[in-house]
Amino acid sequence: MPALDLGSHPGHLARRLQQAHTLLWTTMVSEEVTSPQFAVLNTLVGEDALDQRTVGERVGLDRSTIAEVARRLADRELVDKVRDPHDGRRSVLRVTAEGLRVHKRLAVRTARMNQVFLAPLAPDEQTVLLDLLRRVSDAAESLRNPPPPDTPAPRAPHPAPAGASRPRET
Repeated sequence: MPALDLGSHPGHLARRLQQAHTLLWTTMVSEEVTSPQFAVLNTLVGEDALDQRTVGERVGLDRSTIAEVARRLADRELVDKVRDPHDGRRSVLRVTAEGLRVHKRLAVRTARMNQVFLAPLAPDEQTVLLDLLRRVSDAAESLRNPPPPDTPAPRAPHPAPAGASRPRET
């Protein structure tokens, strides 16, 4: 069997793109604050005092990852993590003054990094690429939360008795 052309495999290309992004992030934006940590800060700058689960959903992080990201941001005093007074099972995240300062500094660097990252593309190609990446990412979210295994599959329609006509599906 001949070797596969991995240049036609979206997962391989996505991994290469992620490697390039990580390299640019650590050299141009921050060695201390990761891209997922910045995404959480950015979400809280836009709408402060959100519960941890909601923040995770908005930035595409699973429950265990958002918990770790929130813990690290809290350890660095960039966010406050407090129990929801109405529901002790939930943690509410609030950006601190230091978190706002860090966000402001990194937002400028992030904009510059994005320019460098997308520089090989013409402006209209950049728009198309971002749209396609959003569509694939949004579709992939459904893979993150599949129905539980004990959920019954949708029932197939019963076959019509021999000789009976069935209505057309539209």
